[in-house]
Amino acid sequence: MSQGSSHRVAMIVDDGSNPFELGVATELFGLRRPELDVPWYEFTLCAAGDVTMHANLFTMSGVPGLDAAGTADTLIVPNRPDPDVRPSEAVLAAIRAASARGARLVSFCTGTFALAAAGVLDGRRATTHWRWADLFRSRYPSVRLEPDVLFVDDGDVLTAAGSAAALDLGLHLIRRDHGAEVANAVARRLVFAGHRDGGQRQFIERPVPAVPDTSLAPVLAWARANLDRPLTVDDLAARAATSPATLHRRFRAELGTTPLAWLTAERVTLACRLLETGDLPLDALARATGLGTSANLRAHFRRRTGLTPTAYRTRFTA
Repeated sequence: MSQGSSHRVAMIVDDGSNPFELGVATELFGLRRPELDVPWYEFTLCAAGDVTMHANLFTMSGVPGLDAAGTADTLIVPNRPDPDVRPSEAVLAAIRAASARGARLVSFCTGTFALAAAGVLDGRRATTHWRWADLFRSRYPSVRLEPDVLFVDDGDVLTAAGSAAALDLGLHLIRRDHGAEVANAVARRLVFAGHRDGGQRQFIERPVPAVPDTSLAPVLAWARANLDRPLTVDDLAARAATSPATLHRRFRAELGTTPLAWLTAERVTLACRLLETGDLPLDALARATGLGTSANLRAHFRRRTGLTPTAYRTRFTA
């Protein structure tokens, strides 16, 4: 997102859309943020006509037409609690046109079905709500579905797993456009975690164990406070008073990831904050984040952010 200009975000509302996602998008992209002193988004809703929201809760009228989608830099497509209902051809045409001109496409929850129906997900990575994962796979086998995550960033197409995961994806978009500090400031205003650990696997229905495991929260907090140390999985296991194998199982069950992958993600997140707020040389930054060497820092940083540390500092320095 270029400095000094506003990024246009349009959200299509269609019959049966969920008002929660509409509220999330309005809160994140539509409200003014003068305290952040950065060019914020120009946000609009658009629709093919009057629309009745999910469960007939209310009807929206006077919404700008789908022409508004034609000038959007980011287009958020509608979701439906019933993914068996296909979006209108007018909506699908607007999605295809946005994709053809290079707009960034975003879906929340079952909005992934709308993207797939428009034909813009073939061969791409995406996610959707775990409840509809099997149906989605059977209907759109050419899409590389990742059902265990909160959201998928596939460059110019981003998909969130569920309604609440729309907040995770929205904050990720703000982080991509404005940096970690701005995204964290918005998260604080929302009283919401700037980054939630793990994926949606932890929310899939399963029997409740008779004796629930002790939360990982204490060991995670300890690790975050000691990221400058060369922590290992054995260190985390010792802190949790368990074996490495048991720790792996608990990380998979509670966070949907491995201890090492979680550690690396936390180190890169810390590197983002330090790059935005300070001028440490890369060697010192690598040591401060526990990534060891500047080469290791560059490799992990680029893999997770798509930018080099130097490019990230240039783009997001406060």
